[in-house]
Amino acid sequence: MQKALKLSNIIPNFMPMPVGSLEAYLHTINAIPMLTLEEEQDLSIRFHEAQDLEAARQLVLSHLRFVARIAKNYMGYGLALADLIQEGNIGLMKAVKRFDPAVGVRLVTFAVHWIKAEIHEFVIRNWRIVKIATTKAQRKLFFNLRRAKKRLGWFTKAEVDEVAKDLNVKPEEVLHMEARLNAYDTSFDAHADDEDDENYLVPANYIQDRRYDPARITETRDTEVADTGHLHLAIETLDERSRDILESRWLKENKATLHDLAAKYNVSAERVRQLEVNAMKKLKTAMSLAA
Repeated sequence: MQKALKLSNIIPNFMPMPVGSLEAYLHTINAIPMLTLEEEQDLSIRFHEAQDLEAARQLVLSHLRFVARIAKNYMGYGLALADLIQEGNIGLMKAVKRFDPAVGVRLVTFAVHWIKAEIHEFVIRNWRIVKIATTKAQRKLFFNLRRAKKRLGWFTKAEVDEVAKDLNVKPEEVLHMEARLNAYDTSFDAHADDEDDENYLVPANYIQDRRYDPARITETRDTEVADTGHLHLAIETLDERSRDILESRWLKENKATLHDLAAKYNVSAERVRQLEVNAMKKLKTAMSLAA
């Protein structure tokens, strides 16, 4: 939150800016006057048409209080409010950059989407070690399901069907996301400060280590030997030029480029690439038959 808390360096003439705490930051941004419609339109036009950075600065500063207000709605995810505000401020700046005053809406109405989008992405990235939602649909389901669970708790089948209908997703997706929401991160190894009677719960104490299993080692070695033998037999089925191309491109320590081989065989680099692709197909076919 260092950037957000040090606004005094960009509004030195406005008022003294206390730094060092979130409370001081919130107090200061709430003291910045809100813009009238006419002032907002004038500043927006100056930035939109003339790229006036001073106008953009005033637009951002006058809307920081709205970012803080939105960010407070996301405090239930275990993340610092200062970090949520900082991410929201990034969204606000993106909104100011894209805002077109000719559309006829207030900047705050336009900026809400961008502010929430940045905060949502931050929550998704940091709520779990393993990212809980990767697609746009999963992100929407994640936030809507969190709100529904606060109201309903554990879902019954009827509630799952109702939530799925409301969010326009399959019931299986609701159940899958609910399981993710109720999961938690755990360390593989016990920490030095963990209680001894809780150490048995860490995965390192109950997950089997099969790396040194003699049967598995033997099986892996035999498979590698067989695969190597099949590879050598398959290479022998290729013509001399195709075999040399594959060996030069894949098996030698100093690998040749397509242009090197093109000069060697007096053909184009594209022709060498075609020969390589055809040789690979023949090789895979021969190995599958040998297996």
